[in-house]
Amino acid sequence: MMPQPSPAPSAWRRIQTAWGLPDLAGKGRFVTANLIDSLGNGLVVAFTVVFFVKTTSLSLVAVGAALTVGQLLVLPFPLFIGRLLDKYGPRTVVAAGNWISVAGFIGFLFSHAAWQIVLWQFVVQLGSTAFWMGNSPLTVLVARGVERARWFGFVRALRNVGVGFGGAASAVALSIGTVAGLRAVMVINVVTFAVAGWLVITLRGADTSEAAGAGLAEPRPAEPEQAAGETTGQPSGGYRTVLKDTRYLRLVATNISFVFSSTVITVLLAVYAVDDLDVGAWIVGVFVVLNAAMVALLQTLASRWIEARRPVTVLVLALLFNAAAFVVFGTLLVLPGWAVIAGLLIAMVLYTVAEMLGSPPTSELSVVMAPEHLRGRYLGVYQLSWSVGGAVAPALLTALLEGGAALPWVFLTAISVLAVPLVLGLDRRPAATSEAAPAGDVAPKEQLDGDPVG
Repeated sequence: MMPQPSPAPSAWRRIQTAWGLPDLAGKGRFVTANLIDSLGNGLVVAFTVVFFVKTTSLSLVAVGAALTVGQLLVLPFPLFIGRLLDKYGPRTVVAAGNWISVAGFIGFLFSHAAWQIVLWQFVVQLGSTAFWMGNSPLTVLVARGVERARWFGFVRALRNVGVGFGGAASAVALSIGTVAGLRAVMVINVVTFAVAGWLVITLRGADTSEAAGAGLAEPRPAEPEQAAGETTGQPSGGYRTVLKDTRYLRLVATNISFVFSSTVITVLLAVYAVDDLDVGAWIVGVFVVLNAAMVALLQTLASRWIEARRPVTVLVLALLFNAAAFVVFGTLLVLPGWAVIAGLLIAMVLYTVAEMLGSPPTSELSVVMAPEHLRGRYLGVYQLSWSVGGAVAPALLTALLEGGAALPWVFLTAISVLAVPLVLGLDRRPAATSEAAPAGDVAPKEQLDGDPVG
């Protein structure tokens, strides 16, 4: 009997393939939950300070200090969340993160004193940290070993779109200017984050244990490099194991370079362009929009290109693009006025390309390089690179800028170049596991959201 030819892909699937989008069939709950979180973060980031200035009697400085203290209190908690990830799985942790944020947003509505803002900011940031720590391994389970780079790129693009629309909606709310309008935005956040948590917790097959039971488990990644004198026959656990895994720690150190780079727009760009380059603030706004638009529109295409290449190759390119961007930013100081705008455009394009190249492979490697039974603890250490780096970067970069306009760019260029040797060999499997089946060979048998494959 002659084999039946495969049906031609639908027009929508052809569009998905052309734009580097993953197969979204049956993944609606996961996608919607990510979009809600991105929209909510766009709203909160854009208007939290104004919300408290308008709804309390506190000064702008007091509100800012309270929000900062609340965020700093979360710094050690990724290690605790890592244990919960290992015990309960990513689906439960992500859903809990959404619901913890709900409690924080409700607390915002009733906050009038600085200590209350500190408390509820801590709760919101704790929920956000739990969400993002669990979302990467959840993305791997959603992808089921197929189009993994595309999924990470798609989540990144979705975040940029959501933050952009959330920020725009927040601007509309702020233009209304009434306390009732600001409170309404916060209530919307409460409802949408509660829904997002429900969407995640009702995903089917979204935990490692469930996937294993259905024959869909992610292949066990290569074991970490062993410390000198350590045997490989016995399973080990705890954060001591993570700290002995020099290969994974190299990834964490590399990510710190990307964390510092990610703060350029929020910390450096505006003050550098306005004070040192004598560029209008509105021009800086145009370049910030350009960055967001490029990521939103081109990230999935970049992911399509990334998936055909080794993650290490892509990470090296991302680091070199970052270094090139920072060199251009720094040399703008010696350019004539007419060339500064063109130089800013070139630097921003290089910077955005580095952002699009660096995000999917670092997110993917942070999950698949970790042994399955300790994945949460590994991600706890990885998240510290974001938490600590994000806390240190503003103070360090602004101090460097105060010391000399070129200094932060020299520093950022240096850490980008120095990270290149750390990346080399990260995706090399030890000989004992080199014959393991690649992740892409595992085909899903059941789609999420409870929709069986036809």
